[in-house]
Amino acid sequence: MTKISPGTQQRVVEAAYFQQRTLRRGAAGWLLLAGLGISYVISGDFSGWNLGLAAGGWGGLLIAFVLMGIMYSCLVFGMAEMSSAMPVAGAGYGFARRALGRLGGFATGLAILIEYTIAPAAIVIFIGGYVESLGILGITAGWPVYLACFMVFIGIHLIGVGEALKALAVITGMAVIALTAFVAGMVPHFNLDNLFDIPASDAAGASIFLPNGYGGLMATFVFAIWFFIAVEGVPLAAEEAENPQRDIPRAIIVAVAVLAVTGLSVLVLAPGGAGSALMSSSASPLPDALRAVGNESFAVFVNYAGLAGLVASFFSVIYAYSRQIFALSRAGYLPRWLSRTNARKTPTWALIVPGAAGFILAAVVDDGNRLINITVFGAAVSYVLLNLSHIALRKREPDLERPYRTFGGVLTTGLGLVLAASAVAATFFVDLEAAAITAGIFVAGLLYFLLYGRHHVLDGAPEEEFERIAEREAELR
Repeated sequence: MTKISPGTQQRVVEAAYFQQRTLRRGAAGWLLLAGLGISYVISGDFSGWNLGLAAGGWGGLLIAFVLMGIMYSCLVFGMAEMSSAMPVAGAGYGFARRALGRLGGFATGLAILIEYTIAPAAIVIFIGGYVESLGILGITAGWPVYLACFMVFIGIHLIGVGEALKALAVITGMAVIALTAFVAGMVPHFNLDNLFDIPASDAAGASIFLPNGYGGLMATFVFAIWFFIAVEGVPLAAEEAENPQRDIPRAIIVAVAVLAVTGLSVLVLAPGGAGSALMSSSASPLPDALRAVGNESFAVFVNYAGLAGLVASFFSVIYAYSRQIFALSRAGYLPRWLSRTNARKTPTWALIVPGAAGFILAAVVDDGNRLINITVFGAAVSYVLLNLSHIALRKREPDLERPYRTFGGVLTTGLGLVLAASAVAATFFVDLEAAAITAGIFVAGLLYFLLYGRHHVLDGAPEEEFERIAEREAELR
């Protein structure tokens, strides 16, 4: 009788384990991935950003848009490099795992998870607002819309990633058409004076340009982020891309460039035509802006098509949270059953469990503004750690093969790090209670890892394998 060594037995067990936790490779090329990046964010053009006008006026929001645009550009260049070197589903968590160790990796993954789990709850509330304003099916309560959205779009994701991304591309295309129609309808009505119709307060540094002074400017960072938030999720598709080393960098850079153009168009034309004061409190700013200038037909079209933009972001962020949970669970940082995939190679429980939590959160809190702040807190913390990861990898592993290299190197991600830290601070200016509670949840998550999670990490996970390769290379030097 042949005796099997313990090492062989372990490899057999690991092979069976990972066989139940594999994704569908080659399902997406760079164009679909760029569409994924745009769809993550495009809802931010339709609602949420305009609340920054009340916080800091148009001037404050413009400055914040430029600064946060620079922050995202720095972040995206750094992530493009890291994703080309380490194309794994863990993405940000995987990059930080190699650069900052297991605690740093988990902390980054946890911050990303806060962002991607809370964002669908915030977006679905805005979807409910659009549905109510349109009078669809006579719905006057939000929770039936929330439930339907989570059930339908999680169901589509369960069918398969290729099918989901193709459906997402169609929905995103509708949203882009809506934005084009909005621009066409608003350009003739632009008036520079409309941008500055919010009166100056008595706050320090207040003026027509910054009606709520320097404090208001700081608060606008949170809302300017809404123009870009979650675009960094493109590398989460690395294990399902056709050629991740080439496709991920190209897709994420194209996505952030497109979002900068659409965001600036909306920021200038909506308040420039209808006035910043009117836009500052609107639940559906684009249709309301068109109505304010007397363009009712375009308003109706953009209202319906704008719903597609919200759905696109909602749909895509579900994809993002499922892949982040899948990667953390597969490696043992979270309960392992969450990473099991079905016959279609999609992570069933990683889709369903956070979706159920998101629905409950949306139904109970029912405050999109507060959920935006919580989402941004998680995102900004992860940006600090991701920029730091790029800098650490450049210093620790200068010889690591990098098919794509960041423009400006560590100077670029160093600037991104400073701006990301400013964004974290800004969340406390907008909603101190929500930011403090989220910080407490983050700390509790870290304690979970230190007391329990770190003892259950699997060495065979792809993100852990990178670390072992690095250790072997160091031993050979």
